[in-house]
Amino acid sequence: MDNNSKVVASFKTFFFEIGELSYFTSRFFVEVVKRPFEWKEFLRQCYNMGNRSLLLVSVTGFIIGLVFTLQSRPTLEEFGAVSWMPSMVSISIIREIGPIITALICAGRIGSGIGAELGSMRVTEQIDAMEVSGTNPYKYLVVTRILATTFMLPILVFFGDAIAIYGSAIVENIKGNVSFLLYFNQVFDSLKFSDIIPTTIKTLFFGFAIGLVGCYKGYNCKKGTAGVGLAANSAVVYTSMLLFIIDFIAVFITNIFYG
Repeated sequence: MDNNSKVVASFKTFFFEIGELSYFTSRFFVEVVKRPFEWKEFLRQCYNMGNRSLLLVSVTGFIIGLVFTLQSRPTLEEFGAVSWMPSMVSISIIREIGPIITALICAGRIGSGIGAELGSMRVTEQIDAMEVSGTNPYKYLVVTRILATTFMLPILVFFGDAIAIYGSAIVENIKGNVSFLLYFNQVFDSLKFSDIIPTTIKTLFFGFAIGLVGCYKGYNCKKGTAGVGLAANSAVVYTSMLLFIIDFIAVFITNIFYG
């Protein structure tokens, strides 16, 4: 196969994948409004995703707050602007650093788990058995997981942001002898609704993308054990790329509305 044929085949595969993912997404919006709704499975997925990711998000957020403050403090000291540290750290973490880092962590932790779980169910023909028995596997397996990631990611982001700001406050308390009360007063004084609302909306899309791509890759997994690993790996890769695209679009739209 020459180079031109390889390029054409790559484009065909890409557009075929886009079409399949679009159909998968449209099916979700159709199934999500149909009754009955799997409340127990939805709550179970919310608990599993939130509880199992909480420690990882907390540790990562704490380290981000420590490192970001330690790296930024010397530069601000050169310009005599150390007093701006609480405002700079809180706005940076809440607007951008916290959401995207937490989303990438969840893409690796949750997205790969969904891809591997549904992929193994597809390989072992459990999904086919559900279809034969009259159960709607898409509604039970896919809809509940996508909704769970959509609703749980903003909660994880808020928690990770709070831990990151607390880590930054510890550094300022040790390095600059700044009390926690003064630090958090400056943090809340610098924050506005225009910082929080766009971030919250963005994290909803992040969570939707993580659940959607993970479920798509796992649900359409190829036969064989190698397909399960490929589904988990590609779920992380595709989700990470999609998160950066969503983030760019969200920042672009936010700058248009808020200047």
